[in-house]
Amino acid sequence: MKFIILFEDTPDADPDIRKTHMAKHLDFLEHNADKIEVAGPLSDAEGQGRDGLWIVEADSEDDVEQLVHEDPFWPTGLRSSYSIIKWKQVYADGARLIHPS
Repeated sequence: MKFIILFEDTPDADPDIRKTHMAKHLDFLEHNADKIEVAGPLSDAEGQGRDGLWIVEADSEDDVEQLVHEDPFWPTGLRSSYSIIKWKQVYADGARLIHPS
């Protein structure tokens, strides 16, 4: 089952947190590539990176929560919250993934 994870960054977090922990965060994403399909920061109107988004393949919401809490960014204070949203992909790579009756 697919999930979208939307992260909200702490507005007053130290701006160097992301830089300081990025290598460990990327190692974590690569180590979990079988579950975390895509990941990246979102941008504000001025193009500054903020918040984040993952698309995850997992058996349950509990599995997704475990991933979130294992991410090296989580204990740093960079993230203030996250939302886990179940997602059904119906279109990819120019093709329908479902066929309505």
